Amino acid sequence: MNILLIETATQICSVVLASEGKVVAHRESDTPNAHSTCLSVFIDEVLKESHLTPRELGAVCVSAGPGSYTGLRIGVSTAKGFCYALGIPLLSVPTLLSMAALYYRQHPDYHGLVCPMIDARRMECYTMIVKGERLKVKGEMEILRDTHADILDNTSHLSPFTSYLDRGEVMFIGDGAEKTKDILGVHCNARYDNNFCLSAKGMLELAETRLREGKMEDVAYFEPFYLKDFVAKKSVVHGLR
Repeated sequence: MNILLIETATQICSVVLASEGKVVAHRESDTPNAHSTCLSVFIDEVLKESHLTPRELGAVCVSAGPGSYTGLRIGVSTAKGFCYALGIPLLSVPTLLSMAALYYRQHPDYHGLVCPMIDARRMECYTMIVKGERLKVKGEMEILRDTHADILDNTSHLSPFTSYLDRGEVMFIGDGAEKTKDILGVHCNARYDNNFCLSAKGMLELAETRLREGKMEDVAYFEPFYLKDFVAKKSVVHGLR
């Protein structure tokens, strides 16, 4: 089956076309605020590279958040449009879980825990702690600590992570990890991968598992997981209030 994977939860705009469990084409950009201009172009390009038409897609999977309000809206609305028009299943994968899955996929010899982090501005991060040993066998991830919005501005906020760090290595990844080094990095079991980059490739195994288990989303009513309410900023354009 051909599955289109869409990742727009952060600054990264990533599109993957997967067929029979393998990535056959992908496009990615880290250009800020470019999702609205890049996403449709990337989808068209991966379809053409794979010599497929939209009607040959079997499902669309979108990154569900948390993350950028605007980015998530663009990704989900695009995915819904394809699914509604083609009458195919809509799948979703939590963004943090996708990040962890991608790290385990890229580092098959790593057996510790992974803590994906998405920058939520200032000293706040969206976090999750994951154990990924079952990913290679069943396409499953074990979530040890579910999604939280953690404020990490002093050592007292190390406590939610201490019990996991005391047991062994925890790899911190994502665009929110760097700003936590001074706090979480003091623990001897804290590890950081500065080369990690979010990609729609991380959704592949998880999307296939959801499709196999019949865990589809309702195209009409599915909404991204924002975690925090959207706060509109005051316009800086002259003449607007």
